[in-house]
Amino acid sequence: MSGRIVITGAGGLVGRVLAGQAGRQGRDVVALTSSDWDITEPGTGERHLAAGDIVVNCAAITNVDLAEAVPERSRAVNAVGAGNVAHACARVGASLIHLSTDYVFSGVFGGDSSRPYDIDDEPAPLSVYGRTKLAGEHAVLAALPNAYVVRTSWIFEGGDGADFAAVMRRAAAGSGDIEMVADQIGSPTYVGDLCAALLQIADGGVRGPLLHAANAGSASRFDQAQAVFAELGADPGRVHPISGDRHPRPAPRPSYSALAATKSTAAGLTPLRPWRAALAEALATMGGSLL
Repeated sequence: MSGRIVITGAGGLVGRVLAGQAGRQGRDVVALTSSDWDITEPGTGERHLAAGDIVVNCAAITNVDLAEAVPERSRAVNAVGAGNVAHACARVGASLIHLSTDYVFSGVFGGDSSRPYDIDDEPAPLSVYGRTKLAGEHAVLAALPNAYVVRTSWIFEGGDGADFAAVMRRAAAGSGDIEMVADQIGSPTYVGDLCAALLQIADGGVRGPLLHAANAGSASRFDQAQAVFAELGADPGRVHPISGDRHPRPAPRPSYSALAATKSTAAGLTPLRPWRAALAEALATMGGSLL
């Protein structure tokens, strides 16, 4: 594929970083926020697109608890909106890379809750977020069978935003201890590495339609928080493990949703490095240690 990179949801973390990364590489980038293109409005996408464009759909309601509270809005954006983007791409002759999530999985399959999910494992989402994102996958591929659906997991940047590593950076800079859930496992993924994978797909040579792009390995939020503290020179012993039922959330989370790269690698996608190495680079890029 070659052409303009058109990003929907460019006001979010992935869209913002992707636009910057693509621009630094000298690519022709069109970054559209939800106010520029409301993907819930059918028939509005064509005004932004041209034949040969490569659309990366980052637009979504990604706050899992918010999605649980506003199921119809979540469906409108994550499912119907994703289909609208795919239909617009089909009508003008654009390509599409659609971002999805590990939360399409339940955490348990075949009695085994500790094997990373690969692309052909059966989804069974537990939450409104997971169900609407899975419906979005189906809508995209029904409208545009040659689209790419890229699942990722636990995206972080580690700066001054609202992602998990950023929140833990601020906690590490403070005083006192914190509690963190230790019985929910995923694949922490550095947004910079994810965006590099998306741009590799945009360049061609990767087979679809389903791909997993997440940093290698798995961790609990407790593991990830301890790693942030350690990388910044704070005492990881200030982070204490708890079970998820100690602090119930509105939306259920899968107990295990780590993503495997085996079949995506076979499809031509370069495997992402281990999450701990990516975290170290992310935190160093965003300001180094606290000491």
